[in-house]
Amino acid sequence: MILSWIGALLVGLSLGLLGSGGSILTVPVLIYFADEPEKAAIAESLGIVGAISFAGFIPYAFKKQVHWRSVILFGLPGMVGTYGGAIIAGYVTGTFQLLLFAAVMIIAAVMMFKDNKERVEVGGEPKITHAWWKIILEGLAVGILTGLVGVGGGFLIVPALVLLGGLPMSLAVGTSLLIIALKSFSGFYKYVEVLAELDMSMNWELIFVFSLIGAVGSLIGKKVSNKISNKNLKKGFAIFLILMGGYISYMNI
Repeated sequence: MILSWIGALLVGLSLGLLGSGGSILTVPVLIYFADEPEKAAIAESLGIVGAISFAGFIPYAFKKQVHWRSVILFGLPGMVGTYGGAIIAGYVTGTFQLLLFAAVMIIAAVMMFKDNKERVEVGGEPKITHAWWKIILEGLAVGILTGLVGVGGGFLIVPALVLLGGLPMSLAVGTSLLIIALKSFSGFYKYVEVLAELDMSMNWELIFVFSLIGAVGSLIGKKVSNKISNKNLKKGFAIFLILMGGYISYMNI
């Protein structure tokens, strides 16, 4: 179990350092370090990711770095999508979910390799660059993915808020953390019922301790993030995601 707690700390540190992507480590840690079954790990991951993201959101809320219109346009459809994704999960195998999860890891790695440019902060009210219904559809799609594989989807949400919603990064990160928390809690709520129908249950002690350690790790990561090269960190993390995604695929094919 010691390895699980070390993994929880690494998840939190990654989330704090990168602002997104760190939660994608939660499912592998729960499966390979804590010996949780696939579906239980995905369900527990949503509770853990939601708790860590909400803890990370609080400092941004106090600084008023949250764009509430984007929370409504992107977050509410995301909650519906995550709930739906959790329903779908009851009809597919754990192996299918993990193979999809491995594909998501590799996609996230590719996006991290590409996203090495500095973002320029722009003052004033954010300018919506896409139709509102496109933002809603993207929120719904990312939500379904979240419900199926148990990741917060920050690596998709942050670019969407910047490119579609016209938000500066200072607003996008805080807004994304709240959206991730809302989506994750929505899917987690449904998974309690889904697991019960499959004669499975949550490991509540694991969820609580993992969330607590991860939340502390995220705050530490945010503190030291300015002292570490974000570009090199993203490249290293992307390489790790590709290796882990390949390993999960190999184990499940």
